[in-house]
Amino acid sequence: MIFHVLTIFPEFFRGPFEHGVLARAIQTNKIQIRIHDLRQWTFDRHRSVDDRPFGGGEGMLMKPEPIFLAAQTILPDKRTGRSGSAAEPERVLCARDPEKSDNKKIALLSAQGRLFNQATARRWSELDEILLICGRYEGVDERVAEHLVDDEVSIGDFVLSGGELGAALIIDAVARLVPGVLGNEASSENESFSGELLDCPQFTRPADFRGHTVPEVLLGGNHEEIRKWRRSASLAKTARNRPDLLPKI
Repeated sequence: MIFHVLTIFPEFFRGPFEHGVLARAIQTNKIQIRIHDLRQWTFDRHRSVDDRPFGGGEGMLMKPEPIFLAAQTILPDKRTGRSGSAAEPERVLCARDPEKSDNKKIALLSAQGRLFNQATARRWSELDEILLICGRYEGVDERVAEHLVDDEVSIGDFVLSGGELGAALIIDAVARLVPGVLGNEASSENESFSGELLDCPQFTRPADFRGHTVPEVLLGGNHEEIRKWRRSASLAKTARNRPDLLPKI
């Protein structure tokens, strides 16, 4: 799988992908991460990527032209823009065969986007290529969201200075679900958000740490009792930390 990142700060990504699971996945060619400097697609002497918003208002907006040119260069055989209505965010069409998915996606990181979650990460892990566009300043010209990208996503109900941190998080979340990236594929199936509950509490040695002991059921070897305990503990932890998930169960 190939991840493309379009940004005005390419140097931001020099560190995050050089460690752990992602570094191994890159070394073994399970994934590729390609960082693109948006200013390569500007033509004025200042290499401008932003301008003032029409209608007035604070701050600057990222201009559509360099983003469109970049996307069409990075994914030249992809038909850009959403197909159908906003209710069909996962449908992508290929310029070579408009009846088939080309398995490529363009996504804009935006505070106005739909919430990125584990289900989205799992769908995206089946793609061949994805281009993540990192917004900056006061945002991006709306024509990018309306006519270029397949999806507009947010990593949470808060505002960041730019989309670079979000892009790094999304790449990590998606890449670890690509087949072969994790040493044990089953390890991603029982995590928080892979089902309807948060993952259950986990314990390791020592069994008694400063008077805090591991639940006895985990030491007994009765797998059915352990399964029941884990389900009950998952419910309790979900109720405590994410009660908003309970009505979905």
